[in-house]
Amino acid sequence: MPYTCRRAGASRRAADSGPGMLGGGATLKADSTIGCVLMLAMTAGAPAAMAEPAAHPIVLHAAHLLDVETGRLIAPAEILIEGERITAVGVSVPHPAGAEIVDLGENTLLPGLIDAHVHLFLHPGAEDLQTVEESVPQRTIQAMLAAKADLMAGFTAERDMGTEGAGSADSAVRDAIDRGLVPGPRLRISGNAIDILGGHEDANRFNPAQQVLSNATYANNADELVAVIREQHKQGADFVKIYETGPDRMRDGMLHTLFQYTAAQLRAAVEEADRLGSRVAVHAMGEPGALYAAQAGVASIDHANQLSDETMRIMKAKGIPAVPTFAVMQILAREAPAAAAAEDAAMLDYKIREFKKQIAAGIPFAVGSDVGPFAHGTQAREFVLMVKYGMKPLAVLQADLLNGARLLGWDGQIGALKSGYYADIIAVPGSPLDDIGVLEHVAFVMKGGVVERPRSANR
Repeated sequence: MPYTCRRAGASRRAADSGPGMLGGGATLKADSTIGCVLMLAMTAGAPAAMAEPAAHPIVLHAAHLLDVETGRLIAPAEILIEGERITAVGVSVPHPAGAEIVDLGENTLLPGLIDAHVHLFLHPGAEDLQTVEESVPQRTIQAMLAAKADLMAGFTAERDMGTEGAGSADSAVRDAIDRGLVPGPRLRISGNAIDILGGHEDANRFNPAQQVLSNATYANNADELVAVIREQHKQGADFVKIYETGPDRMRDGMLHTLFQYTAAQLRAAVEEADRLGSRVAVHAMGEPGALYAAQAGVASIDHANQLSDETMRIMKAKGIPAVPTFAVMQILAREAPAAAAAEDAAMLDYKIREFKKQIAAGIPFAVGSDVGPFAHGTQAREFVLMVKYGMKPLAVLQADLLNGARLLGWDGQIGALKSGYYADIIAVPGSPLDDIGVLEHVAFVMKGGVVERPRSANR
């Protein structure tokens, strides 16, 4: 007989709820094929109980702790965790009766890392083909594996910037993580990104007679933007992802890219998102689309290969961060087919020059890697590249942890090691102020008071 996989009694919750809650007011309904596949995947071999913080206090001890706000190293350092939150930080903290002491040796304690631009539903390979050839249930299971890989690499919070044709399936991944059914970072999710007909993510190079679907949801004017935003909010999206530019071409040493929405259209989207307690992030490689996005008051401008002086002035005034995504740009330049290699290399060189101008202009940054086209769990390379191309290590860490927490709507909850904050903590071998590359070698991961990755024997 037919069967139904259903989670009964799920409550709707506000979009601005804290970490561990179901952002965007989503409930997890699994009457569909994808829901049943998810439920079977999550329950097969699953432990009897959900992942929960230890019933007893935990004290982490390490050689150093970095205060990201000041750049001060505390040595030695201890953190007291009770339940899912930090209750004390210092050279020495109280050791309550029955507390578990975790000695992390010569490592340095840091807040859990934040990746503000990920694609859990993508993996290395031909992006346009995987979104056509792989079913949504298959891609959702792969997304859960990607989320685990990112968490094990020290990323305890992420913003998933579009499922690339998998609709609202990311809400199921987020909710499964929040319920402790599968390991993964705290997630802010957008569902499908939004694009125009024939735009950046449309199936432009396929046989039109086959009617291959776009990897994004169409919205061709302000009214359609509002309608799509409402539908995606209904389906559980925490924020809105809009493609504002594309295609991109290098000509005579300059980036040329078409805008997709006017400033007025983007402003309508921002106003509707604001009404729903949400925000808008845009894919914007260059001008004039980046200017229109800044004028509209978006939450972030992602990629940002080209920003005019006026755009940077507005971003600085409004506190709109750029999210550079160097890691994916480097991979694309390195692995480009011969016909595109020269242009991709020129694009990366141009981006590096523009990035230095952006640093000099004093605009805010957040850290996002665009992981997905390259292997999940390897995106700490983004920190290394941002330092290589001009930022100081502490500035990159502050961009990631302080600006990232604000961008994801978790300011005052994550991004620092303070009493009352969620116990999202990593340990790395050495000081990232001396060598930012230590973030590629995370030795210990805790999220919400749960040890997700114990210290390995050789670290």
